[in-house]
Amino acid sequence: MIRCQMTIINALGLHARAATKLARLTGSFACQVRAGSDALVDAKSVMSLMLLAASQGTVLTFEFDGEDEVIAEEKVRALIANFFDEGG
Repeated sequence: MIRCQMTIINALGLHARAATKLARLTGSFACQVRAGSDALVDAKSVMSLMLLAASQGTVLTFEFDGEDEVIAEEKVRALIANFFDEGG
């Protein structure tokens, strides 16, 4: 299992479009992906991600658990670092 923290850096935070992109990405992996601050939620669920209400600067904990956890963590980290493909 990989447990790490990532900071939401895009101006609009984890809004509907960003949450959808994250859920689609995590849903493409076999491993379990969970995210959150206090309690962790299923990161393959758009609604669960939206309920985190993660604004810009929010530090989220991510857990990746399964056979493709390493590549999943790398891809999620890249998506967040690239401002969810929405520009800086």
